[in-house]
Amino acid sequence: MKKVPERSALNIVPFIDIMLVLLCIVLSISTFIAQGKIEVKLPSASSAAPLEQKPSVLVEVNKEGTLHLDGKALSLSEFKEALASISKSEHLQLRIDEQSQFGTFIGLINALKEQSHDNFSIATLQQR
Repeated sequence: MKKVPERSALNIVPFIDIMLVLLCIVLSISTFIAQGKIEVKLPSASSAAPLEQKPSVLVEVNKEGTLHLDGKALSLSEFKEALASISKSEHLQLRIDEQSQFGTFIGLINALKEQSHDNFSIATLQQR
């Protein structure tokens, strides 16, 4: 007759610890994604003035040169297509990171001029 070995109890404490760590990671990442902030460090200017009207459309360029229209990443050609559907009376606010390439800024301004969209402002920080 063969003797069946007794089973030892399963220690689930390390499993719970791992699950709690993974839960913390997921919660911290989901909080960042939910906020949906695009990091843009604005340049400062001594002539910066407060915005007179609330922008209806937000155009942002981060330091990598990625263009975002109301939070959605677009290429320059996609931005031109999207700009065609925006009314010229709507105000655009351009938020461009100070470390982005100047060519990205020129491409953006050129796209606005091609569509005759002159109702825009460029956001800066006021120099102190």
